[in-house]
Amino acid sequence: MTAAALCVANAAWSQSADDDWTPPRTPWGDPDLQGIYNYATVTPLERPLELGNQTVFDEEEAAALEEEMSYAMDQDRRDGGNEADVARNYNNLWTDVSRTQLTEDNRTSLIIDPPDGRLPPRVEHPMTPEREAAAREAELSLMRFTQGFHESYHDADVGNRCIIRRRNEGGGHPYLPALYANTAQIFQSPGYVVIYAEMIHNARIIPVDGRPQLPDSIETWLGSPLGRWEGDTLVVETTNFLKADDIGRTGVVYRNADPETFRIVERFRRTGPETLEYEVTMSDPNTWTQPFTIRVPWNETDGQIYEYQCQEWNYDLYFWLSGAREREARGEVFDPNAN
Repeated sequence: MTAAALCVANAAWSQSADDDWTPPRTPWGDPDLQGIYNYATVTPLERPLELGNQTVFDEEEAAALEEEMSYAMDQDRRDGGNEADVARNYNNLWTDVSRTQLTEDNRTSLIIDPPDGRLPPRVEHPMTPEREAAAREAELSLMRFTQGFHESYHDADVGNRCIIRRRNEGGGHPYLPALYANTAQIFQSPGYVVIYAEMIHNARIIPVDGRPQLPDSIETWLGSPLGRWEGDTLVVETTNFLKADDIGRTGVVYRNADPETFRIVERFRRTGPETLEYEVTMSDPNTWTQPFTIRVPWNETDGQIYEYQCQEWNYDLYFWLSGAREREARGEVFDPNAN
C-alpha cells in the first residue's frame, strides 16, 4: 500500500460518520452521546520504531498480529516460576476480548500526531524544590514497596489502593485501553455530561452550560473539566490539576507531566449508531516538546458496567505492612541505596 493510500485510509476513518445517518439529539437539543462503550484494542499507543512511516497494517500483518496477541493473552504463563506466578495469571479469563483486536482501520499506533506515531521527546525542565522533595520521597516509597519494607499505606499508590486509576493506565482521562474493564458509560442531563468509567469507578461531571473555568486556586485530583459543543462534537478542556501531585507514587497526571502546566483537550463525536470517535490532545511545555493527539474508537456495547470491587476484602495492605514488621523484627533493614 502506498503512503498516499495510507493517508487516505486514515483520513477516511476519521470522517467515517455515515452521510445518510443523522446523530440523535436529547430532548433538550444537545447531541446525544449516551450509552455504554468499550474502547479496548491491541493497537499500541506508539508505533513500533521498525515500522517507520507505516501508518496502517495490511490485512495479512493485521491478522498475524491479532493471532499472536490472542495466543499471548491466553496461555497459562506459568513459566516464571512460583514467585512470578500470581502476576502472570491474567489470561483471557480476565482480558477484554477486544483487547486482541486492532482498530477497524488497522492503525499501527493510537497516536495520530505527531505523524511518526510516537510521543514527543521530553524536555528538561527544572522542578521546584517542593516537587524535587516529592520526587525523592516517591522514589524512596517505591523502593520500600519493591524491597518489601512498607512503612505505611502511603507506600502503595492510589492505583494499588483502588482510589484513582494511575496516570498511564485506563479508567480515566485520557481513556486508553488497559488489560480489562475498558468500559465507560456516558450520561447526559441539561447542562451536564457525566462519564463514568468501570475501572476504579471514576466519574467525571462535566458542565456544558457555558460557565467559566474555576479559579486556578481550586485544584482537584482529576482536574476541572469544562465542556462545550462544537457542532455534534463534545469538546472537554481539563486544567486545575492538583499541584501537590507527588510524582510517581499517588499522582494521576498523565506520564508524570507537570500539573501546573498540563492541559488536556478531549473530543467525543458519534460516527454511527453504535460508534463514537474519541480524540485527546495533551500538552505541557514543561514535559514535552510539542502537543500530541491520540485517537481511540469507542464501540457501543449491549453489556453492562460491573461494580468495580477492588479494595473491598483486599488483604494486600495488611500483609504488606505486617510482613515488613516481621522482617524488621528479624533484623532485616531497608536499603535506600539499593538499585
